[in-house]
Amino acid sequence: MPVEPKSLHNVFTSEPYNQGMKSSAIVWFRRDLRLKDNPALSHAIDHHERVILVYIHAPDEEAPWQPGAATRWWLHYSLSSFQRSLTEHGGELILRSGDSLPNLISLCSESGAKDVYWNRLYDPALVNRDKAIKEELAAQGIKAHSYNGSLLREPWEVHKEDGTMYRVYTPFSKKYLQMSEIEAPLDSPQPLPAVDHKGVSLSLDHLALTPTIGWDKQFFSCWRPGESGAIDALQKFIEQALLDYRNGRDLPATDGVSRLSPHLHFGEISPRQVWHEVKFHAAKLEDEGEDDVQSRTLAYLRQLIWRDFAHHILFHLPHTATQPFNEKFSGFEWDDNQLLLEAWQRGQTGIPLVDAGMRQLWQTGWMHNRVRMLVASVLTKNGMVHWLEGARWFWDTLLDADLANNSMGWQWTAGCGVDAAPYFRIFSPARQGERFDPLGSYVKKWVPELAAIPAKYVHQPWTAPAKILEQSGITLGEHYPEPVVDLSASRKEALARFKRLKNP
Repeated sequence: MPVEPKSLHNVFTSEPYNQGMKSSAIVWFRRDLRLKDNPALSHAIDHHERVILVYIHAPDEEAPWQPGAATRWWLHYSLSSFQRSLTEHGGELILRSGDSLPNLISLCSESGAKDVYWNRLYDPALVNRDKAIKEELAAQGIKAHSYNGSLLREPWEVHKEDGTMYRVYTPFSKKYLQMSEIEAPLDSPQPLPAVDHKGVSLSLDHLALTPTIGWDKQFFSCWRPGESGAIDALQKFIEQALLDYRNGRDLPATDGVSRLSPHLHFGEISPRQVWHEVKFHAAKLEDEGEDDVQSRTLAYLRQLIWRDFAHHILFHLPHTATQPFNEKFSGFEWDDNQLLLEAWQRGQTGIPLVDAGMRQLWQTGWMHNRVRMLVASVLTKNGMVHWLEGARWFWDTLLDADLANNSMGWQWTAGCGVDAAPYFRIFSPARQGERFDPLGSYVKKWVPELAAIPAKYVHQPWTAPAKILEQSGITLGEHYPEPVVDLSASRKEALARFKRLKNP
C-alpha cells in the first residue's frame, strides 16, 4: 500500500526546533509565501530560538522586468493570506519597502540576528542581487543561508555526461527521470517560535499593490490566492481531472488543467508537494485497479519538469529573457505592426479563438495553455510582431507571469527558442478551434457576439453565408471585426522569411 504523505492532508503538522540556542535569525520571504515545505523557514527554526519573518517589497531591484499589474494584485492577496496564516500559528510577518540590503541590515541590527535565511530565486537580475547581498552581509559579519524552495531540482543539477547544459527538452526530461527520486516535502512548524522582537512593519495597503482602474473585478470569482487556496486547487485537480489530463489539457472549454501556475509562481505551494501528492494518488489508484495510471499521471508531472527546464535555460543563458535563444534570429525581419498588436491586446482581431483567449486573459488574468500558443503564433508568425511585444503584454496581464516560462514559451512559439525544428510550425486558428473547441463553447463564452452562429462557422465567421450571418445577428465589421490579418497570405510570407533565415 502507498504511504500517504502528511504534506497536504495535515498542512500544519508539528516540527520541533532547537531551543537550546539563544540566537536570532531573519527569514526573508520572497516568492515562497507558505509554511509547508519551506526550507529556509524550517532550517532557521531548527537552528535558532528567535526567528524574525520579513517580506521586503523592492520592485526597483527587479529591473528590467518590473512586476506586472496582475501579479501585483495576486501578491497583495497572497501576502494578506500569509499574514493571517502566520498569525494563526503564532507568528508575525514584518512588511518593509525599499532596497533589500539596507532593510536586512537594519533588521539584523534591531534584533541582534547574525543569520539570514531565504529560498533562492533564479531570474538573472535576482541571482546577481542575491549574490551581492550575500557578499555584503558577510562583510558585516552576517551569514546568509539559501535553499531551493521553488524547483524540483536546481538548474545546475541536470546536465549532460560532459557537464554541459541541455538545450532540448526531450533529452533533458529523459535524464531527469533517470535521476534519484524528488525529495519529499518538509512539514510545517506548529506553532511558530515566539518572537520577542517587534520590528516596525508597514501596512499591506502601504505597498500599493492593487490596481486602481477596476479591471481586476472578475479575478475574485476565479481565484483564491494563498497557501490554502493552492492546496484546495491541487486536490480539486487530482480528484476531477488528473487521470484525463493527457486529453483534457488541450480543451480550453473544460476544467482539464490544474490552474496551479499562479500558486507555484508565488510559492504558495511547492513543486515537490505537487509531485509527491500526484505520485501518492497514482499509487493509490493503481492499488484500486485503475488502468494505465503511471503514463496518465506522468503526462502532468512532465509539466513540472518542463517548468524546471525553463529555469534551466534561463539560468544558463540569462540573455534569453530579451534575446533569441537561436542566434540566427538576431537579425530577423520583424514588422512594426501596431494595428495588429493593439487589436490583439484588446481581443478584437476578428479571429475568434484568438479574441476569446485575449479576453479570457484580460478578464481573469489567465489563459489556457493551448490558446496561449495560438495567440502567440498569430501575433509573431502571421503578424510578424516581435515576440518581446507579446511577452511584455503577458508579463503585465498574467497572474502567473514567470520570467523563465514566459520567455521560453514565447520564443518557442515564435520559432527562435528551444525547439529543434520550429520554423514551419504556424498554428491555424480554424484547425485549432475545430480540433480543440469543436462546438465553439470556449469562443462563445468569451466572444458573446458570436453566441448565435453555428459551430461550423464559429472559428471563421467570414466564411459563413450572408444568410447565416444575418440569422445569427452578425454584420462583420459592425458587430464583430473583419480579420485584421490575412491568415493565408501572412503564413506564406512567414515561411518565406524563415526560409531566408535558414538558407541566407
